[in-house]
Amino acid sequence: MTILTNMLFSFLAAASFGIMFNVPKKLLVKCGTVGMAGWMVYYFLSENSVDPLASTVAASFTIAVIGHVYARLYKTPVIIFTIAGIIPLVPGGIAYRAMRAFVQNDYDNAMSLAAKAFMISGSIALGLILSDVFYQLLLRKKVPIGK
Repeated sequence: MTILTNMLFSFLAAASFGIMFNVPKKLLVKCGTVGMAGWMVYYFLSENSVDPLASTVAASFTIAVIGHVYARLYKTPVIIFTIAGIIPLVPGGIAYRAMRAFVQNDYDNAMSLAAKAFMISGSIALGLILSDVFYQLLLRKKVPIGK
């Protein structure tokens, strides 16, 4: 049941942010699928004792790869899929707890949480960059995608 719940809510989160970003209606399901796929990679790696930073890099890499494939298939910019797709990975809860600890003058805990949120955010960026490099290498070799 936990897996289905994770799938449902990650899909809804990505698709909902797609609505907020004015993604065309026909692509909302695809945006939700990208977010769900990324979250499930993160979830399965985290459940198997992989470091959260490595899990985040792998998940954001997956999101960006699927986003590139969808962008080619549906002739749309890749950013439509990647922005909506990374939303489930954003460490908003950790950042909130860091700010709350700062307000409560618990600076040791606040700095620890802020550093963790910063590192997870960097991991998201790293995964997206690695995917773009991978994609550019494929373009150089002229590998057809989506056919």
